[in-house]
Amino acid sequence: MKRNIKLGGEICANCASKIESQIAKLDGVNDVRVNAMTLKFTLDADDDKFDDALAQSIKIFGRVEPDCEVLA
Repeated sequence: MKRNIKLGGEICANCASKIESQIAKLDGVNDVRVNAMTLKFTLDADDDKFDDALAQSIKIFGRVEPDCEVLA
C-alpha cells in the first residue's frame, strides 16, 4: 500500500534525510520519501504491515523533528 501524507510545521532537509533512513529500516517498508519543500511524506509498505509502519513512522518524526507533525 502506498500513501501520500501531508506534514504540518517545519522540517529541514537534513532531518528529512534522517527520518527517511530510519523509516526505511522498518519491517515491511518498501519505499519512503520525505519532501521538506512540499511538506509531504510518502510511505509504501506491505498491506499487512502498513498501519504498524505508519505508527512507528509518526514516532520517528516526533523524535527527530518535534516541530513537524504528520497529519495522518
